[in-house]
Amino acid sequence: MSIRRHPWVLLIVLALAACATQAPLRPGPPPLTLLISIDGFRSDYLQRGVTPNISALAADGVRAVAMHPSFPSLTFPNHYTLVTGLRPDRSGIVDNTMEDPRKPGVSFSMGKVDVSHDPFWWDEAEPLWVTAERAGIRTATMFWPGSDLPIRGIQPRDWKMYDKKFSADQRVDQVLAWLDRPAAERPRFVTLYFDEVDTWGHSAGPDSAEVNAALTRTDGSVGRLVAGLKARGLFATANLVIVADHGMAPTSGDQVALLEDLLPTADVHAVSLGPVAGFSAMPGHEGEVAKALLAPHPHMTCWRKGDVPARFHYGHNPRVPPFVCLAETGWVIGAKGRGVNKGSHGFDPYDPLMDALFVAHGPAFRRGVVLKAFDNVDVYPLLARLIGVRARPNDGNLADLAAALAP
Repeated sequence: MSIRRHPWVLLIVLALAACATQAPLRPGPPPLTLLISIDGFRSDYLQRGVTPNISALAADGVRAVAMHPSFPSLTFPNHYTLVTGLRPDRSGIVDNTMEDPRKPGVSFSMGKVDVSHDPFWWDEAEPLWVTAERAGIRTATMFWPGSDLPIRGIQPRDWKMYDKKFSADQRVDQVLAWLDRPAAERPRFVTLYFDEVDTWGHSAGPDSAEVNAALTRTDGSVGRLVAGLKARGLFATANLVIVADHGMAPTSGDQVALLEDLLPTADVHAVSLGPVAGFSAMPGHEGEVAKALLAPHPHMTCWRKGDVPARFHYGHNPRVPPFVCLAETGWVIGAKGRGVNKGSHGFDPYDPLMDALFVAHGPAFRRGVVLKAFDNVDVYPLLARLIGVRARPNDGNLADLAAALAP
């Protein structure tokens, strides 16, 4: 076939040649992934009708019937699980309060900044922002446990030291300020943390008017974020993943299993107390402590660490105390003179009252999808895929969330 006999072929050739001589099209802005945690947002709170912005994202995107936290269903362990994909027994953050035999006499807790900011406690796992920074992807964290110290020698490019007095709107505005930078300096993976729902869940109880008001205010801050993304032309290409670390159960001072009623307190060292508690025996009292704790109790169950039920995936890390006790939901393991909140968490992660929020929205996700319940370790491989990094070895399974992903 000759070009002379078929002039339309000549036109195609000329058009292709013209395209070849033009400058290549500019690529679009790098994808943006925002991981938002609303501490203590129980999954069924979404049905209360007080969170229109989050509910709209869920309706136009993906939500889960429930997301199960990892054991123990506490704040630090589960925030670290979400960004490492490792259950607490493997990540090293086994509790909000913990000890390590390599550091005798030292107790890690959320309130002890001088201890909790030692990378020693965090280096057993690699959070996603470290992996992303190693890959040349800029990250920013607006309050996330572990992000305000170097882990394996690396911190997010942008981060803030946790300050509870920093309002939810101020947190949103800081994230938006980071996103106002030129594209080359703009973070591509951002975390954002809200704590007010959890605070009121503890102090007023999960069924209180105060919790509903906190939900409304936090939802308003999410709406502020969405509006800010739209104003910057970023919303249409941003993937938002909104999660919680755990749910919340009503508790009271009338439902306490007192340590003093179980055994002489001089015989035992309480590493932690609450819905889940950890104990070690004082030297020479191992037998008495084992007999007292491992006996049947009406509102709690205790195990040697090696005998914790397999479904909890817990008990092998050296930081787990020799004895682990779990209260019946609604009860707490406490001591005389120790106050009890009106709401708490740390209970069996498969109890519906511990179920956590999961909502996802953006171009990577289908619309109008409701996922069946899944474990929160699955969030990590999802985030790694959204960001475009190779996931580190983890306990999650992206296949559990396959129905949520756009083709």
